[in-house]
Amino acid sequence: MSGTPRTAFVLGGGGLLGAVEVGMLRALLERGVRPDLVLGTSVGALNGLVVAADPTPAAVDRLLELWRSVSGDDPVYADGPLRQVGRAVRTGTHLHSALPLRRRLEAELGDTRFEDLAVEFRCVAACIERSAEHWFDSGPVVPAVMASAAVPGLLPPAEVDGEHFLDGGVVNSVPLGKAAELGAERVFVLQVGRVERPLAVPRRPWEVARVSFEIARRHRFVRELAELPDHVTAHVLPSGSTAADDSPLAYRDTRRVARRIDAAYEQSCAYLEEHRC
Repeated sequence: MSGTPRTAFVLGGGGLLGAVEVGMLRALLERGVRPDLVLGTSVGALNGLVVAADPTPAAVDRLLELWRSVSGDDPVYADGPLRQVGRAVRTGTHLHSALPLRRRLEAELGDTRFEDLAVEFRCVAACIERSAEHWFDSGPVVPAVMASAAVPGLLPPAEVDGEHFLDGGVVNSVPLGKAAELGAERVFVLQVGRVERPLAVPRRPWEVARVSFEIARRHRFVRELAELPDHVTAHVLPSGSTAADDSPLAYRDTRRVARRIDAAYEQSCAYLEEHRC
């Protein structure tokens, strides 16, 4: 093949752990690596959307502002325990309201449509009625990202065009294979750190559940990475995260947001330098 390879950024899911993707994006964009295609799952859809709208270092500044608001006095998961219990009892399905996240996205992106973006962008969600992976690639971007980020049990299912959706991580947590399918030849994988840490055989009952969940979440990415065509190069950027980030409560731990961004930036810079990307 000749010419510049088609470059994709693939951004995986992971709740507040997705802050690491901001550090990775900063490292890539400062180095002049610009995507031709951006694919996102869950929080990766949110981060990816901002970059697809403006694939320059200025997008990192916008993301930093968004993440500072998340870790400030009014985070998305700000509800106290009593309000969470009350909502769970009333709805039977979720602990948190989707309104804070929707308002932030609408304030940032308004009525933006996929067709308005500077770079091709797609995000994935799990369709309840069809029991299927669904890729959004046209129409308004905010409803699509809300669908991709509808974490089961935390946020309500999102309705788009008469169908209901749950978090894209249910069906495709790191959509590497989709990038190859769409013609990417150079893929930068922005993941939240879980795939970097090997799993150990469980020894306690609660470890059985965690390990089982991690296998379900990782196995597709592991297979797709192994099955990439020879002409496709994948760079899995280091997150700088630790085992402490695997805690079930990490999704609402806002104290580490800045540290995660900085650690991912430093390690990703070193990786890109080493691999001459």
